[in-house]
Amino acid sequence: MRPNVILRYCGLSLVVVSTLMLVSAIIAFFNESDCSFIPLLVSGLFFMAGGVLLVFLIAPVREIYTGEGYTIVFTTWMTACIAGAIPFVIYGGEFTVVNALFESVSGFTTTGASILNNIEALPMGLLFWRVAEAWIGGIGVVILITLAISDNRSGQSVLVSSETSNLSREYFTGNKRRFVKMMILTYSSITLLSFILLMITGMGWFDALTHAMSACSTCGFSTKNSSIAYFDSPLIEAVLIFSMLSGAVNFTLLYSTIVPGRHKRSYILKSEIFRAFLILIAVAVVMNTISLRINNEYSSLSETFRQAVFQTVSLATTTGFATTDTNVWPGFCIGVLIFSSLICGCAGSTSGGIKVDRLVLVAKGTHYQIQRLKKPSQVIHSRLEGKFRKPDEIVQAEIFILLYLGLIFIGATLNLALGMDPRSGISAAIACMGNVGPGFGEVGSIGNYSDLPDTLKISNTILMLAGRLEIYPIVLAFRNRI
Repeated sequence: MRPNVILRYCGLSLVVVSTLMLVSAIIAFFNESDCSFIPLLVSGLFFMAGGVLLVFLIAPVREIYTGEGYTIVFTTWMTACIAGAIPFVIYGGEFTVVNALFESVSGFTTTGASILNNIEALPMGLLFWRVAEAWIGGIGVVILITLAISDNRSGQSVLVSSETSNLSREYFTGNKRRFVKMMILTYSSITLLSFILLMITGMGWFDALTHAMSACSTCGFSTKNSSIAYFDSPLIEAVLIFSMLSGAVNFTLLYSTIVPGRHKRSYILKSEIFRAFLILIAVAVVMNTISLRINNEYSSLSETFRQAVFQTVSLATTTGFATTDTNVWPGFCIGVLIFSSLICGCAGSTSGGIKVDRLVLVAKGTHYQIQRLKKPSQVIHSRLEGKFRKPDEIVQAEIFILLYLGLIFIGATLNLALGMDPRSGISAAIACMGNVGPGFGEVGSIGNYSDLPDTLKISNTILMLAGRLEIYPIVLAFRNRI
């Protein structure tokens, strides 16, 4: 393990974080009486100086070892989260040290869970910084891992192999620089398009920008206490549904669909994963609509469908925007939403959760094992996205799911042991691990995490990091240290 290599990547992380911190300071400067200007400016200049110093003093290396890469990913993310909390701490108010760290990690991991009781009381600079953290984190989970872990000279990491689709690996192994540019271009493009569409619907520029960044990063941070319910606009909700779905789809599929070329054969509608993702959401929407209508939760079928679509997409993409209080929904609907938040979006996107890719792979692996039992002498292969899948890939997906559910169990047990009610405690663990944000009960769509004791805020912060980093970088980073 080479500390100089790790420190250099931490410096690069600080440069990226401080750049958007200074942008937030500029927004605060041009907003009259914005008291977040000094906290953002001081923090931004300090971390920019520290980051630049580390980058210039430590020479780059030609090769990064795989084990070293896991530590780099973990430390760069921790560096970003800790640095991101400092403006909150300096600002004060509701931001104690623990609260500031919780809010920062929630942003960078695109969870969207908050400790704030009055979001609208925050100055514009800090409102933008919260969303900027999420936007960095949304692309960071793709870019940091591919840049830091894998190198064409040192081989492709196990994590990237299990996380990305066949098309993603094709871009990656063929040309890393092109892959990175493609990811950034796709992410920035859907954010810009969402911003323009929200402006057209009548949103002001600041609300349009922050909600576009929040939706495309599948974070769910809003500038309003009542989230999207504040606007009460079907048009705004339609744009945000588009943005959330775009953020939850594999970026390589989006890119190959829009940009002509040799990858055009991988048009998005030909993807098994994308079709499975849409089917799961459609089924969940239909079930929620029927249940809500039977229970007469809303006055009309159109209103019922509107609420069912938005909340289902919001939870299934791990965004967490709210247009209504889902705590009052029937138990069946809550179960559907929880299941949706467990599975969530596609690999190679900004969404959290187990991922549809793994679910489909495990389902195909189960079918494969059943067929082998029926016809042991016959050669049978599992295929996904046009590629034969080895039994090891299926086992890796199964192990990940077990680890994922195991961490939820530990987190939920701790929540319950320290006084949370079952609905709140279990859903909070699922929401934090899945980077969803709102759960149910006291941490529901109109609630927050402010009343949790500091111990639970810290434990749920760890769940957010584990969910965003896909568990393995944290485990292997500590293993390498040991």
